[in-house]
Amino acid sequence: MLSALLFIGSVTPYGVAATAPASAAASSTAPASSAQSPPINPGLSIPYPTDVLTYHYNPYRLGTNSQETTLTVSNVNSATFGKVAFYTVDGKVDAQPLYVNKQFIGGSLNNILYVVTENDSIYAFDASSGRQYWKVSALGQGETTSDDHNCTNISPQIGITDTPVIDKAGGPNGAIYFVAMTKDSSGNYHQRLHALDLTTGAELFGGPTEIQATYPGTGDGSQNGQVIFAPGQFAERAGLLEYGITIYIAFASHCDVRPYTGWLMAYNARTLAQSSVLDVTPNGNEGSIWMSGSGLASDSFGNIYFLDANGIFDTTLNSQGFPINGDYGNAFMKVSSSSGQLAVVDYFNMYNTVQESDNDEDLGAGGAMVLPDLYDNNGQLHHLAVGAGKDTNLYIVDRDNMGKFNPNNDNAIYQEIDGIFPYGIFSSPAYFNNSVYYGDVGDNLKAFAISNAKLPTTPTSQTINTFTYPGATPTISASGTSNGIVWAINNSNPAVLYAFDATNLSRELYDSNQAGSRDQFGPGNKFITPVVANGKVFVGTQTGVAVFGLLP
Repeated sequence: MLSALLFIGSVTPYGVAATAPASAAASSTAPASSAQSPPINPGLSIPYPTDVLTYHYNPYRLGTNSQETTLTVSNVNSATFGKVAFYTVDGKVDAQPLYVNKQFIGGSLNNILYVVTENDSIYAFDASSGRQYWKVSALGQGETTSDDHNCTNISPQIGITDTPVIDKAGGPNGAIYFVAMTKDSSGNYHQRLHALDLTTGAELFGGPTEIQATYPGTGDGSQNGQVIFAPGQFAERAGLLEYGITIYIAFASHCDVRPYTGWLMAYNARTLAQSSVLDVTPNGNEGSIWMSGSGLASDSFGNIYFLDANGIFDTTLNSQGFPINGDYGNAFMKVSSSSGQLAVVDYFNMYNTVQESDNDEDLGAGGAMVLPDLYDNNGQLHHLAVGAGKDTNLYIVDRDNMGKFNPNNDNAIYQEIDGIFPYGIFSSPAYFNNSVYYGDVGDNLKAFAISNAKLPTTPTSQTINTFTYPGATPTISASGTSNGIVWAINNSNPAVLYAFDATNLSRELYDSNQAGSRDQFGPGNKFITPVVANGKVFVGTQTGVAVFGLLP
């Protein structure tokens, strides 16, 4: 099972090496609880380890492809590596592209790159030749994309912002799921969940499904004791998550334009029927789920982790330590779906959470990442997750006891490193070979080597150059634990693709300005995360996807 593979002592298709001490490794290959957990979903068990079916490669959001055997620290340089193609599309590519090996399409098996745009279009390209097999519009008859609601976060149009998720066992040829926002001729906004056939682009399962929801509460947008989901007030920015045969989606606001609350929804991947809804600020306001485009994260048991943005938090707690009115603004969240219904089972809020929300210094600007099992020097096993946002701090939570809320201090949290990101995090981390990588705003890309199941209080290594807003979300390629390369994009004009030695970030291997204009690909696109698969690096831009690889 994937979960057992992920959290034990061998390298896996998802780039995770165990960190158990010799004594622990000799006595057990995996904790009993992990060995009994279910696989993530059928699509992820298809035996093509270089598939990229979800944001940052896997539901843990580790951001590493450890099956990359073509690109090495020796051949990634401007003499032998550079831009080899550009696949043009009809709008901004804010979502991470996805990659499927040996998809039956065009009458044969081909490696396919799937790309979505803010113009509500979806493309299937041959990943090697750039041949366009199909293009589908998610616009209904007489509809346009959404305007930007006078908010520059997603602009000038809003269509498909979220990174889709692919289930290769969905439908006859596999399915790609995404949420598209549109506006009809009467001025009404729509959010719809789509599932398209990977081979033909045809809608599956009777879709698309109009996203509608209510939830008990008296908060923003409520009527008669029910909070009503108003599609025009939201954008679907976080990457979709699939666990089992359930698709999970979350919604962000347009800037901080009220009324809005924090919505998380679940849909059956085979019927597109809504199965559960959760509002994390039902009796308050704000608390949307941004995460700078990062995907909702999951552990091996289907628990969902995310960082909630500024909003109402009930500082009065019940006897179990949960907010008395169910409002979790500015929280590091753990949500269970084991009963078939979404429910908050744990959380962490910093002691000064109300002040941070009032100052718009919220946690929700960054993405959450579930770490592999870690053992300390005494052989004790730890289940951890990391997250950071605007308040300059790095938070490491124990997924079995996240810390909840104490108005006096944060002593209950597993580990907190204050002030390590002086300009804040508006991006997502990555994990490789026992290190965590972060790229904060206006600062260096940093590596933190884990020791004794904790992160150091200062970086182990860092880049010489810095990254403009919104910082950088790193992607890592490697062959097992060798030839680790950290890929990152600077959101400048022209934008720059960087490659660094994962063992020493001060060693730059390549950047797309080194060969003059040869490898440049236009101005930056702040949400995009580079994708590495089969010797190619794919970078979403404002007009298409730039493709990098070894030069002919």
